[in-house]
Amino acid sequence: MTSDTIAPETLSFEADVARLLHMMVHSVYSDRDVFLRELISNAADACEKLRYEAITRPELLADGKALCITVTADAERKRLTIEDNGIGMSREDLVEALGTIARSGTRAFMERIEAAKAGEGAELIGQFGVGFYSAFMVAEKVEVFSRAAGGEGSWRWSSDGKGAYEIGQALSDETPARGTRVVLHLMDDAENYAQSYTLEKLIKEQSGHVAVPVYLVEKPGGEARQIADGTALWTRSKGEIKSEEYTEFYRGISGDFDEPAAIVHYRAEGRQEYSALAYVPGSRPFDLFDPDRTGRFRLYVRRVFITDEADILPRYLRFVRGLVDSADLPLNLSREMIQESPLLAAIRKGVTNRILGDLEKLAENDGDAFIKIWESFGVVLKEGIYEDWERKEQLLKLARFHSTAGDEWRSLSDYTGAMKVGQKAIYYISGDDRARLEASPQLEGFRARGVEVLLLTDPVDSFWVTSVSEFEGKTFKSVTQGGSDLPDIPLTDNTEDKVEEETSGEVNAFISFIKSTLGDAVSDVRASDRLTESAVCLVAPDHGPDRQIERLLSAAGRLETVTKPILEINPRNTRIVALAAKGDDDPAFREDVAHLLYDEARVLDGDKPVDPFAFSERLARIVERGLGG
Repeated sequence: MTSDTIAPETLSFEADVARLLHMMVHSVYSDRDVFLRELISNAADACEKLRYEAITRPELLADGKALCITVTADAERKRLTIEDNGIGMSREDLVEALGTIARSGTRAFMERIEAAKAGEGAELIGQFGVGFYSAFMVAEKVEVFSRAAGGEGSWRWSSDGKGAYEIGQALSDETPARGTRVVLHLMDDAENYAQSYTLEKLIKEQSGHVAVPVYLVEKPGGEARQIADGTALWTRSKGEIKSEEYTEFYRGISGDFDEPAAIVHYRAEGRQEYSALAYVPGSRPFDLFDPDRTGRFRLYVRRVFITDEADILPRYLRFVRGLVDSADLPLNLSREMIQESPLLAAIRKGVTNRILGDLEKLAENDGDAFIKIWESFGVVLKEGIYEDWERKEQLLKLARFHSTAGDEWRSLSDYTGAMKVGQKAIYYISGDDRARLEASPQLEGFRARGVEVLLLTDPVDSFWVTSVSEFEGKTFKSVTQGGSDLPDIPLTDNTEDKVEEETSGEVNAFISFIKSTLGDAVSDVRASDRLTESAVCLVAPDHGPDRQIERLLSAAGRLETVTKPILEINPRNTRIVALAAKGDDDPAFREDVAHLLYDEARVLDGDKPVDPFAFSERLARIVERGLGG
């Protein structure tokens, strides 16, 4: 080094490295082999970045050398080296990318481009910081030598991953002419990762389809042998791709380890030419409901990575992973052009329609496979019913529900095909617990007539049903709102005739008394034709929100006034008949009963008594009366 060389510095990580590395090693990754895939993915990202930057700065590739990744084994010294001739890193890049756990170098690249208002660029494969630190599962020390493309100077980063790292200038012979060299000093129990046959097997299994050629050097100074040719999987025909290759590629772009539940791969030709490769994951991502989560779909133009923020898919398909490679879009596509491009709008429409169409075919041909997807992502797909008006009918046909008909998932076509004579609507009840819904008193009259009721337990259900007018000519109707229309539907043969008995005068008078006693607490008190066993229940008025959506909106502070419910009384219930027969000899007792019946209905509906203290006192008085004979 010259006299003006900057001395190496020892710096602390900006995160609790020891704790997070422990989580990485023992929680995030269960298979240590994954470190190689992560490092090769990072190297591929670096090459993709350089290929992109060279569109506007061709001098960066003036040396004419093809982009590649080289893996070198050194079994004698227990070392493994992964080197690329991509974009490289400056000292600041190294500190930013490797100085903080979970800090993404590719994300920083995106932020830099946005800050410069270039309007071009993208976050690439994954979280560089996290993937890089998987190396410490097998290495007791990691060194990074890097030289930025078009920059001056070369740098060395070194750490044992225990709380600090060292950074300083590197010797010229330690660093590639351009790009990054990562050297792993392997632990004793990880020596096999310096064996060429182990490395070749892992590269072919995990990274055989990265878009950059990968070479293997079996020992320092040896000849480089190509292991992966950098052929993009999506450019090949479906017939020549094995299922293992699809899975390998999926794991590479998603960072997950599950098997894809469905694969959509096709090439569109005609007015727009593009290739699309999409995966439905086999399990639900942990951040599926993160408000900031965006789709994980990439846009390429003639195999040059452009962005993964092009919104190729609607938000309700945000769980789908994959890419589109267009032959028609310009390489200098800016962010503004991406949002406004008619061609990209056509691609969006085509890819979305194809994915939903393939899901429809899967539902028809392999119901069990589709149900697995629905159980993971149905709650998200249902967002599209009220967000995507154009595809509402298609999404309604895909939707599956639990109902009072049994434990099997039911489609809306299944439901309408089993409707009873005289039934005009698709009935549903919504809430947050299936068991409680099945026990709801509002269902009794429907069971008595064998009418199926959908059990909607996802919060999104309360919203999409309000935006859908009908399905196959049948309207949607909540069993907890308005009249039940049950008198138009015949009773089943085994239902007692007393369900249809007329309400007695005494009961009618008792109902009128309850209504006058409760006053403004309810909007009405009336005899019920939906109850067959329970004494009381609450329903919402005909107009306005039903009971569940009102709760959700009120809890979110989106509802200024709450609609007063209707209290329905079962005129055939033995308790109601007996209470009505007592007359008005004891007004205080009857008032207590009126309030207790209302609180009983609230509890059955999942609410608390209006006034717990008053409820307790009334209950105590009723009990004392009973004990007194």
